[in-house]
Parts: sequence; structure tokens; C-alpha cells
Amino acid sequence: QVQLVESGGGLVQPGGSLRLSCAVSGSIFSMYAMGWYRQAPGKQRDLVATITHKNSTNYADSAKGRFTLSRDNAKNTVDLQMNSLKPEDTAVYYCNAHLRQYIHWGQGTQVTVSS
Repeated sequence: QVQLVESGGGLVQPGGSLRLSCAVSGSIFSMYAMGWYRQAPGKQRDLVATITHKNSTNYADSAKGRFTLSRDNAKNTVDLQMNSLKPEDTAVYYCNAHLRQYIHWGQGTQVTVSS
């Protein structure tokens, strides 16, 4: 069974940085496309960034230039470095693993950007 466990969320001031990490177990991690999504209260879950098994990345416009997604196939982890955070980045962030018809989600980690 594939399990995704997120960590690294918290409270940060505007302009600050956070690094989210997702640890994946129970799968051939290197074959999965990985991603981060976020959901603010009352809103739908939206894409933040994805990375393919070949390390090709894709970012939402809101994340471009501020967020960096990376993966470590030796450690089975995928990290999202978030810089220059804004209040509108406040949301629950979810890690996602995708391989053909198999889609797995983590439990989410709260990110709050506030002064």
C-alpha cells in the first residue's frame, strides 16, 4: 500500500519561506509522477507544481519564480521550497503520487502566511 506523509507546514510571515516534504513508502517511487496541490477554505483543490519521473517540472502561474519542486529518488521524497510567501498562499497543501490509473494523496499539511 502506498503511503504519503507530508511535513514542513506551519505559520510564516509574508515574505518568508517554508519547505514542505513528502515521504513516500510502499511503491516504486521513481516511476511515479509527483505533485503538490493546495486547497484554501471554501475553494477547490488546485495544482501547485508537478514533477515527472524524468524530473520535468510544471508550475502553476501563482508558483512560478517563487516555488521550486524537487525529488530525491534515493530517499523517496519530494520537496517543495516556497519563497516570498504571500497571504494568498495560505491553504492545506497535499502531496500527490500518480502512475497511470493509480493516484495517491497524503493527509495534507497546513500552511498559514500571516503577520
